[in-house]
Amino acid sequence: MSSSRPSTPSSVIRSTADFARHVGLARTTVSRVLNGQPGLKPKTIERVQRALAETGFAPNAHAMHLKGKRTSMIGICMEDLATPPGVRKLAALQRVLRARGFASLIEVFPPGAGREVIRHFLSLRVEAVVFIGHFVQEEVEARIAELTAQGTLHLVIDQFGLRGANTVSLDRAAGMAAVMGHLLDLGHRSFALLGQSKAPVSRYDRLTGIRAALESRGLDFDACTRSLDHLHERRNDFQYGWDLAKRFLALPARPTAFVGYNDEIAIGALRCLQDAGLRVPRDVSLTGFNHQDICLMTEPTLTTVDQNIETTVTTAADWILAHLGQPLRPKPFVRTIEPRLVVGRSTGPAKV
Repeated sequence: MSSSRPSTPSSVIRSTADFARHVGLARTTVSRVLNGQPGLKPKTIERVQRALAETGFAPNAHAMHLKGKRTSMIGICMEDLATPPGVRKLAALQRVLRARGFASLIEVFPPGAGREVIRHFLSLRVEAVVFIGHFVQEEVEARIAELTAQGTLHLVIDQFGLRGANTVSLDRAAGMAAVMGHLLDLGHRSFALLGQSKAPVSRYDRLTGIRAALESRGLDFDACTRSLDHLHERRNDFQYGWDLAKRFLALPARPTAFVGYNDEIAIGALRCLQDAGLRVPRDVSLTGFNHQDICLMTEPTLTTVDQNIETTVTTAADWILAHLGQPLRPKPFVRTIEPRLVVGRSTGPAKV
């Protein structure tokens, strides 16, 4: 008595022809199933799908693309893999794309290597390219122009203001303005800026937010803030925050609030302040940016800014998938994501 259930393969299946022989169907029939063509019997489709699950055979994506089938692959360019928020965005984006049937190809995009990265993606016939992070502006703009010329969809997550770029980015200026507004409401008028001047290009957005918040209260930026970033190399952010705080403690007049570029710098500063015998926030207030899990593990917990990563990633994925296979838009898509101030116990009234 015969059975339609494929048997265990006696040899490795390396091609669609091998797979068709194993299933016991014509190669053209198997190819039609793999390519999702209509007019096939449900039993035939079920038979092939069951054999795929049992054997683990994966059709050649390039060959299927040449036959007109989409590759369902998205290329993702990362600035680096050392920034926790960037890695969280990568993981979230990959998870969303996978849930919607798309595979992710990930490449780190170091300065000077962008051309090779993009050409590699194009050779693999990716359907879109996503950039996550802050890149050298001239280089990433050149790569965006190259993708556009090839008719390949792109999207930038984080870096705002690139020429011709479809962008989803956090409103960092609004986030920092919220931090400053919170501190100003607590009576602070003297601020130590930790890492703001030596950070990536996103520092301009943050400094814009700081200036706007001070100006809205009739305060002068130069009179109210001070930076000592130039006195230390930024290698490890925790150590960098500790070193900067130490420098500020040596000044004759200590600022009442320390504003960190990110959570790591702020936590490094927190350790230094506590080592010096200061009580946070009774003696000095402290803020970070990014709302990482470690903010809840410090004592006191850290006042910081949440990037709304899930909203950012969902917005990016929705837009990309909605525009696949369509003519490229002549006008770039730009969407700004609102941040959220998270008030911890590291901020309090200014000590007079």
